Amino acid sequence: MQLVINTRGSYLKKEKNCFMVKNDDKSFEVSADEIDSILISTSATITTDAIEFAVENNIDIVFLNYFGNPYGRVWHSKLGSTTLIRRRQLEAEASTVGFNMARGWIAQKLENQFDFLKDLKKNRPDDKEMLEPKIAKLAQLKDDLLGMKGSLDEKRGSIMGTEGMASLTYFEALSSIMPDAWKFNGRSRDPAQDAFNCLLNYGYGVLYSQVEKACIIAGLDPYMGFLHTDNYNKKSFVFDLIEMFRIHIDRTVINLFSKKQVHEGLFDKIPGGLYLNKDGKAVLITAINEALDKEIEYNGRNVKVRNTIQMECHSIANSLIK
Repeated sequence: MQLVINTRGSYLKKEKNCFMVKNDDKSFEVSADEIDSILISTSATITTDAIEFAVENNIDIVFLNYFGNPYGRVWHSKLGSTTLIRRRQLEAEASTVGFNMARGWIAQKLENQFDFLKDLKKNRPDDKEMLEPKIAKLAQLKDDLLGMKGSLDEKRGSIMGTEGMASLTYFEALSSIMPDAWKFNGRSRDPAQDAFNCLLNYGYGVLYSQVEKACIIAGLDPYMGFLHTDNYNKKSFVFDLIEMFRIHIDRTVINLFSKKQVHEGLFDKIPGGLYLNKDGKAVLITAINEALDKEIEYNGRNVKVRNTIQMECHSIANSLIK
């Protein structure tokens, strides 16, 4: 699980073989065996003993900014695996291997969106007529994507363009099923213009930290992207891989609205948009952790969703070095 600290003034320290969290309201202990990572999203104090204890137990400490985007991480300095993986990663970007991988990741994203809309159509018969053309459009775009041939340099724009059209179609469909009070006009980022995007953006930030950690452990270079091109301090490969896993956040956010767990008290208005407040973060992160801890079928066996992220990264690393 993730230990989340989002109460201003919290204090995190090591207590024997546990982490102790204290704030004005309460204090509690959590065993290191129960924690995968620690998220700190507000002003807090952490002792060096707690940092050392986390590093010794392969627990990363992630700091999230105002909008839920990771801006820093404490992690041990060891490579996740052999440097040969990173050499092969660099070589693959310029070969058919890289093209096929990148196209496959986006195809998986489109398939996830397609399946989600099909599930919504099944469970919302009143929305069937509206959802069917969106589903058909996503199916066509996936076929177009899989039909592409060439290299990443030649087809990067076409792949990204197809993914962009699919996202437009997909989010139009999601907006149309929302209650009138919560409908949104496309994607908006920092700051979000509506409650849906506010929840989605923060959720993607939490997911981003999971994918980056999985890359590091598998020995993949988070900065060496295939689809997303190089830029200063841009973790392009994380942006590439996160596309396959965004669906877990999408489903979680829609589920919160469906269960009527979203209300205006979860958001604060800021210049130009909305901000997810302490109560909103608690609701969302609890739901995300529940979603990531669910078991799904993966390669013939039941695996927690959060573990499939790590397993996919190891699979990519292994395929690079065969």
